[in-house]
Amino acid sequence: MKKIVLMSMAAVAILTSAGVVGDAVMIKEGKTTVVNTSTLTNDVRGFRGPTPVKIYIKGNKVQKIEPLANKETPKFFAVAKKALSQFEGKSVSKVARMQVDAKTGATFSTKALVKNVQEGVRYYKEHK
Repeated sequence: MKKIVLMSMAAVAILTSAGVVGDAVMIKEGKTTVVNTSTLTNDVRGFRGPTPVKIYIKGNKVQKIEPLANKETPKFFAVAKKALSQFEGKSVSKVARMQVDAKTGATFSTKALVKNVQEGVRYYKEHK
């Protein structure tokens, strides 16, 4: 037990010294905040399951969004993830209320990605 505690403390020290601090959902990397929706939006599902994303925010603006591992059909998910570019460069306030049209043929995946992004920026606004 003592060994586990010491290893955990060492991991926190390494991450903190590397400039990475935060919780399981949101970490700070220098001047950029990264929101990971993997645990935040377990109930948001695409056609085949969760569609988590990482949202990179700097200066209260979304810099980029990376889709994370999921079980969506690659062909349809490629269409759906094109919607993510609509958020880039926008303020977190605007992103939280944006209406994005679902991509034909990938409606469930697109709606899930949009919901993940919006929940991620809401979390950011509440916890920054």
